[in-house]
Amino acid sequence: MIAPPRPAIPWNRAVVFTLLAIVGAVADLWTKQAVFDWRGLPRQSDPWWLIEGYVGVETTVNIGAVFGIGAGQGTLFAALSVFAATAILVWLFYFGAASQWWLTVAMGCVMGGIFGNLYDRLGLWWEPGYPEQWRSGVRDWILWQASEDYKWPNFNIADSLLVCGAGMLLWHSFFPPAEADGSSDNPSGDRSADNPTVDDGREATTGGPPA
Repeated sequence: MIAPPRPAIPWNRAVVFTLLAIVGAVADLWTKQAVFDWRGLPRQSDPWWLIEGYVGVETTVNIGAVFGIGAGQGTLFAALSVFAATAILVWLFYFGAASQWWLTVAMGCVMGGIFGNLYDRLGLWWEPGYPEQWRSGVRDWILWQASEDYKWPNFNIADSLLVCGAGMLLWHSFFPPAEADGSSDNPSGDRSADNPTVDDGREATTGGPPA
């Protein structure tokens, strides 16, 4: 059985995906560096509030994953990030998911988030004199809380990109576009359009047996 040909990927999908990944990663890394230069390392300064008691800036280092889960497993998370980035490229440009704009943009955001946090996981920001456990930690700085009793874990631009991309994928899974929901170009269901004429050596008739 011959496999159906994979859809051709327009060049502009690769351009948009690459730009989103690069711009997202650069924005994340630049803001991390700028905020840490401004506010210092964790606990060196009090939170700076944009909206008092709710939204502000506070530097922290997350040595785990989401919500601090898996603390100390930075090398594992870095390896998983590389695997995820490779899988995204294969899915988009080999299996053809990039033929859809929605998936291209979603995965561009995710890739930007992966690159931003992977830089930190690899210890490329770490300097001698910092705590050793920070070597594979991720710099966070966005502070968001409802009150002193209800604080959201600090996060960064890369985390925001990952969440946005994941949200877009979730939306896509519940509300797929028309071209991806199994519908064909023949919505009436008339199979004759797909099977116009079968030449079996006999003329088509409209009534009883031929005279």
